[in-house]
Amino acid sequence: MSWTKVLAVDALSPGAREVVKVGNRKILLLNHESQLYAVDNNCPHLKLPLKSGKITESGAIVCTFHRSAFDLRTGEVQGWCAWPPGVGKVLSLVSQPKTLPVFPIRVEEGNIWVDVQEE
Repeated sequence: MSWTKVLAVDALSPGAREVVKVGNRKILLLNHESQLYAVDNNCPHLKLPLKSGKITESGAIVCTFHRSAFDLRTGEVQGWCAWPPGVGKVLSLVSQPKTLPVFPIRVEEGNIWVDVQEE
């Protein structure tokens, strides 16, 4: 495992999001409903940023660009390339559904640590 200290836990208040760089990756940290998550900041569809994505009631982050949705806990696809209507089907042919990379996270001595394996 390659645990890296990324942020003070106090810097990620409830509802907050922060993008941190670990090696060559940009990791999106989220504090959603008092639970911490670490996911790749790039949507697996076209590699666009997820930082401003909406969080659904079922705990998925939705890409603001094409509305692909991914479970924050597992990265599993909950919806693939639904937007824009009609064109979304064509865009889904560009890239087949791929899970969103998620990373183990822990809090130790007031800091958030993320385990990121380099690509």
